[in-house]
Amino acid sequence: MEAESLSGGFDNAPIASAHAFRVALDVMARPGKIGKISGALPPAPMTVAAGSLILTLCDPETPVWLAPSLQGATIADWVRFHTGAPLVANRAGAMFAVGRWEELAPITDFPIGTPQYPDRSTTLIVEMDRMTASGPTLRGPGIKDSIQLGLPDVKSFQANAALFPLGLDFYFTAGSQIAALPRTTKLEG
Repeated sequence: MEAESLSGGFDNAPIASAHAFRVALDVMARPGKIGKISGALPPAPMTVAAGSLILTLCDPETPVWLAPSLQGATIADWVRFHTGAPLVANRAGAMFAVGRWEELAPITDFPIGTPQYPDRSTTLIVEMDRMTASGPTLRGPGIKDSIQLGLPDVKSFQANAALFPLGLDFYFTAGSQIAALPRTTKLEG
């Protein structure tokens, strides 16, 4: 295990994870809002925001799927060391998946839950080059009227929303920026 895998966790884990958890909840409750999350310093190419989410939301009970660009030993060891989360090779076994949109596609390979247990779906952490407050219009719970957010593939998100109460939930990360799109959000445009 490389030294880089052992560093980069939260300096003061209880406080840093509480701050990160609050940001993660806030952006999920307010779809399209762009927030800032920090605390983790994961190995490249994983962003600070994605690493902070992983440290906050994952534990030994949450299987994680890493996209090919993140499957190097350093990142895999970093996730295992800091969270204890098992890394899975099969998308169908993932509770969290991390990677660029192209690597996560097709998103239909990830579990969307069942009618009895809609919460048994995958949350995707989509790594992006940048976050923009322009693009398709979002409407739904947590949005006063409407808001815009730059998304990689509107049709996929529209199809996902049509599955409600089943479906996937999404976090988008770029550097230390974070936004979210729950399955309840409707998209136009």
